[in-house]
Amino acid sequence: MLRFATTLILSALALGLPATQSHAQSWPQRPVKFVIPLGPGAGVDITARLLGDKLSAKWGQSVVIENKPGGDGVVAITTFTGAGDDHTLLMSPTSSFTHHPWMHDKMPYDARELVPVVRMTNTLVAVVVPASSPINSLKELIDTAKAEPGKLNWATITGFFDFIFEGFQKKTGVEITKVPYRNTVQAAQDLAEGRIQMMMAAYAIVRPLVEGGKLKVLAFTASGRAAAVPNVPTAAEAGFPDMTIDGLVGVFGPRNLPQGARDRIATDIAELLRDPAIVERLTATGQVVNPGNAAEFAAAIEKQKAQAAETGRLLGIKAAQ
Repeated sequence: MLRFATTLILSALALGLPATQSHAQSWPQRPVKFVIPLGPGAGVDITARLLGDKLSAKWGQSVVIENKPGGDGVVAITTFTGAGDDHTLLMSPTSSFTHHPWMHDKMPYDARELVPVVRMTNTLVAVVVPASSPINSLKELIDTAKAEPGKLNWATITGFFDFIFEGFQKKTGVEITKVPYRNTVQAAQDLAEGRIQMMMAAYAIVRPLVEGGKLKVLAFTASGRAAAVPNVPTAAEAGFPDMTIDGLVGVFGPRNLPQGARDRIATDIAELLRDPAIVERLTATGQVVNPGNAAEFAAAIEKQKAQAAETGRLLGIKAAQ
């Protein structure tokens, strides 16, 4: 009787355990696509291509990187949500969408389709000015803007960080003229040539111009100093904690992605991000390797959404539904 009962228990366990394991072991069954909302050279693109071959070796399937820049992140997100495919994933900065409810009259996609799977890195966001500028600190920038309202201008690409900066200006009474751009690289080039006076951008984009002596970084918006550029202060250290923004980057899956597959993706990516060679490479490009599980990633996203909501209220914008 005991033997029979033991057999039943083992059978029940055998039937229950593989529900997650079998999905993890059977996924992927065909090539995996990572959709990215930015073009080649962006931090998330560098990360995707660095991890792609290694993930392909782990999964036994090819990994395709599909860059879908434009539309303030909407092009990539709608490509991802429209696929309805558990082998199509979104690898993206959360700043590509956390401000969307305050930038659109109607949401162009269902945000519930973006299911956090794993946090990977934090993109360093820099406040930069031309190397020739007499402004050498964030305080000097703000003081100059207050002393001469409207004289300075800044490049905006219509995104989360620019949205937050507009709120920051409102809160501090600073008036800096907005110059819209569609291309971050072009904006950085114009900044280097002195056509505009400042911008906020991913350090991965402006780093070549910084290292080439054409731009200088006043501060990073990150919550901690960057190991790759330890001499640059954070916005909080410079006296402006309201400009603290961490550039979260991670992977999202569709709602129909099995839990076992989600666990496998998160485990495999986190494992690769512990490789010292990969950490060194990503750090050098202006990123902070910061892997986290789905719950940690989701909590960080909610914090960023709250920051966007505060800015929306400050600017008098009603969120889209």
